Amino acid sequence: MKIAIVNDMPMAVEALRRAVAFEPAHQVIWVAGNGAEAVQRCAEEVPDLILMDLIMPVMDGVEATRRIMAETPCAIVIVTVDRKQNMHRVFEAMGHGALDVVDTPALGAGDPREAVAPLLRKILNISWLIGQQRAPAARPVAAPVRVASQHRGLVAIGSSAGGPAALEVLLKGLPAAFPAAIVLVQHVDQVFAAGMAEWLSSAAGLPVRLAREGEPPQPGQVLLAGTNHHIRLLQNGQLAYTAEPVNEIYRPSIDVFFESVARYWTGDAVGVLLTGMGRDGAQGLKLMRQQGFLTIAQDQASSAVYGMPKAAAAIDAAVEVRPLERIAGRLMEFFGK
Repeated sequence: MKIAIVNDMPMAVEALRRAVAFEPAHQVIWVAGNGAEAVQRCAEEVPDLILMDLIMPVMDGVEATRRIMAETPCAIVIVTVDRKQNMHRVFEAMGHGALDVVDTPALGAGDPREAVAPLLRKILNISWLIGQQRAPAARPVAAPVRVASQHRGLVAIGSSAGGPAALEVLLKGLPAAFPAAIVLVQHVDQVFAAGMAEWLSSAAGLPVRLAREGEPPQPGQVLLAGTNHHIRLLQNGQLAYTAEPVNEIYRPSIDVFFESVARYWTGDAVGVLLTGMGRDGAQGLKLMRQQGFLTIAQDQASSAVYGMPKAAAAIDAAVEVRPLERIAGRLMEFFGK
């Protein structure tokens, strides 16, 4: 992959160069010391992937991400050395279309390959998404058999690049007394999941927390998948985290959760697939539609990255394709019937 580094700290740039060098197929094609320079360099030569810092002079990583995704879009991963201090900036950048976030690798003491493994895994995932590598073979999907006995309402929402901002808009449109349970599956590493739940709670005005192993979705709760394992609904109505299937590119996988809802949820449910790169969620949404659930995909005009919703529309998985700002109202209409 052709990779660009945007960072004003020489030590961080060197650490990222050394990390990328562990895979000979990757090449650093340019380095920018601030966001403004990155926007200019990207216009001259668009890389496959940008490793973007957040705090820089002249133009920070949030604004640079917004400009690049609007003018010369490409895959962007946020690389930060202090995620606790920068959490709100991380989710702002992801709202503008950054695909993922990872800590800056610390190449000091210890095994250097172990230190760079999280970053290299993110790069591999993105190479699959943009077609630079052959993705793992698709796993067989069992036909849904709805055998559980829930009679409550559930909204299953999946999102990726652009997701934090889209989720903020959607949740802001729902009342505190919204009568259905809500479960969110956002592509974000588990070290950032708790911070995202806190950020969404503050930004959207609805309490959001991480889903716990063994709890059932309940009306009035907004639960976010919170580990690098997949989250799924079990036959007994409880939520569980599982390492299987191991060949899914993203963890947690939206498809895995949607498929489990199609298989086991017998109350009213709506599947919502929001902005994101790739195809995750499209097959699961189709299974939900085949089971008679309402399925909604975000439209192109309101999507930061029109990948996942486009994939769903292409296989007729969405009953409705709606602008982001009209999805909350449709949910209120559906569950208020």
